[in-house]
Amino acid sequence: MTILAISGLIRPMLEPRLPAGLDVRWFMSAEEAKSAVADAEIGWFDMNDQAAMAETLRAAKKLKWLNSIYAGLDFLPMDVLIERGITVTNGAGINAITIAEYVVMGMLNIAKGYREVVRAQDRHEWLLDSPGKRELAGSKALLLGYGAIGKLIEPRLAAFDVDVSVVRRSPGENTLGPDEWRARLGEFDWIILAVPATPETEGMIGAGELAAMKSDAVIVNIARGSVIDQPALIEALTNKAIGGAFLDVTTPEPLPADHPLWSLPNAHISMHLSGRAQDKMFVRSANRFLENLGRYLRGEPVAPVFDPRLGY
Repeated sequence: MTILAISGLIRPMLEPRLPAGLDVRWFMSAEEAKSAVADAEIGWFDMNDQAAMAETLRAAKKLKWLNSIYAGLDFLPMDVLIERGITVTNGAGINAITIAEYVVMGMLNIAKGYREVVRAQDRHEWLLDSPGKRELAGSKALLLGYGAIGKLIEPRLAAFDVDVSVVRRSPGENTLGPDEWRARLGEFDWIILAVPATPETEGMIGAGELAAMKSDAVIVNIARGSVIDQPALIEALTNKAIGGAFLDVTTPEPLPADHPLWSLPNAHISMHLSGRAQDKMFVRSANRFLENLGRYLRGEPVAPVFDPRLGY
């Protein structure tokens, strides 16, 4: 009998729909998880505590398939996944719609100075002019990362008449290769980071890249905080060397209350909420898991597969 170890948080959406003949071990805590996964062939043990998830993985010595709602799994021990040959399906695309919408929201917020409009309302002050006068139409955006999220960002920005150039390995219209985009940074009004967290992308936006940008360019980061050299970004924002930054992700998370990013007027912090700004995440995740479970039990391939060697 196939043994599954699954977080009890998703139980109401899964249990009535699971096929018969499975031994499902539900758990509600990190301690219960370690016991539940001991003999499990299939595991879905997402937790807010990523260190506990990593420890649970180490305890799952018989695991063949690991499912996760997370798209980025860089916090798991890749060596364990590789050595044990565990198939991993991640949450790529589950949150893509809401994150793509968040990117547009962040850009509009900065373009129109809407944060200052909200603050004026809080003060009961009737503004006589707009604090932001930029238009998205006619602006140019560089999109780094063309996975599930990037593929949804591009058409949404195109609808606002933004000229989007995509960085990807395969050639195409309005496409820059991995070795071309740095030389073109000065052309863009918006730099959007939607890349996976890998050794290759860590610190990909550093002091040199920031210095090459337009003085009013805005960085939008919905990838990982680690893809930006954060001290260099703080210096650029402080000196107004760039126009601003919309940061859904930071290093660390949560950002300490005394961190300088909070107080910079041209930094917008959205606390990694982009993927949570929806009510369908768990429904989509449950549906995908059940579809994959059927495939797995029939000996068919599951998807989307996360490659621990590549980190995405």
